[in-house]
Amino acid sequence: MDFQIDFLSFFVIQVNGKEDQLNKSFKHFQTLDRDDYETSRLKDFLDGILAKIVKRKVDKHPKSDQVSTKLGYFIVEPGHELTSNPNYNLFHRTLIANTKEEFKTQSEDLIRLYLDTSAVRGGAFLVATAVPRKYFDDRFLFIMKCDFEPKVASITDEASLIHKVEMAITTKNMKSIQYPYMPEEGMIEETEIKIHQASHARYFEDFLKFVDYEESMPMIMKEQVKTMVQEHFHEELPEESPERQAFEEAMEIWESSEKRDIQERLTTEQVVEATAQIVEHTPDAELQMKVGNTTVKGLLADFGENLHLAKVNGRYVLVVEAESIQFEKGFSPIEFHKPDDLHRLVERIGKKGF
Repeated sequence: MDFQIDFLSFFVIQVNGKEDQLNKSFKHFQTLDRDDYETSRLKDFLDGILAKIVKRKVDKHPKSDQVSTKLGYFIVEPGHELTSNPNYNLFHRTLIANTKEEFKTQSEDLIRLYLDTSAVRGGAFLVATAVPRKYFDDRFLFIMKCDFEPKVASITDEASLIHKVEMAITTKNMKSIQYPYMPEEGMIEETEIKIHQASHARYFEDFLKFVDYEESMPMIMKEQVKTMVQEHFHEELPEESPERQAFEEAMEIWESSEKRDIQERLTTEQVVEATAQIVEHTPDAELQMKVGNTTVKGLLADFGENLHLAKVNGRYVLVVEAESIQFEKGFSPIEFHKPDDLHRLVERIGKKGF
């Protein structure tokens, strides 16, 4: 998708000092209109970047909390319009600006908002509005941040060899915001924005105080499992009973623990029924567990169907059904193994207990 720039403001952020003595400031270098941009060096620098930002895939419910690209939405109280959201109003005003001066003013409001965050780094801050050449009715707002690159040099001549470049920037690891979100070509969602940044960082999204994000799949799964288990045991255990209190305490520990041992509270049938409810809403829900020293990854839908757990003489046994076995990295004699009959295997495992 090719874009035509309408307006672009270029700022440089300077950060000096440390902690309480931190001094953050910005300098406006230039605001360009369509004709200015076409003849500027920024055109070569940003060539293809806007298309890359728009095409970058994002999940509404990501598989992890630590993802590089997130889909945010403007927070709106029930019964209120989008215009009740300050972040939306600022974005919308910038998006519809029709003069260079108006666009510069709105862009300065954006960078001031950004400078209020605690972890700002120096670099180039670019605000642009652009129209896809294929869909002239849709205009997009892009906010881009390029951090300064330390120890950057350019090759000069054979005498001096290299020349140190101050305040070098690159599109590598560029942070970006796209508004509105385009789920598919020709479709826009004005309530949503797409944010891209390093997966371990949050500060590029932190200046948007009135934008929120959908929960990740692990968090959704956690809440679903917690609700199902609580509903079951609240029916089984009387209120105010010692057993009920012990269960609630165990659930608190379970909820806050990153590594959790198997609880052995539900039967196979109850677990299969519970997983079926989750899979009905999330067919690609994943399952990951560690059995001894072996990590197992698969689909939750496989549990009770192709993946089974059992105990033999107090030891856990994992059984995985499949019509084929493939080997990829690493060679081993196991590739030539003729598997034993399952009953003989269970018998052999059972003898380990004696």
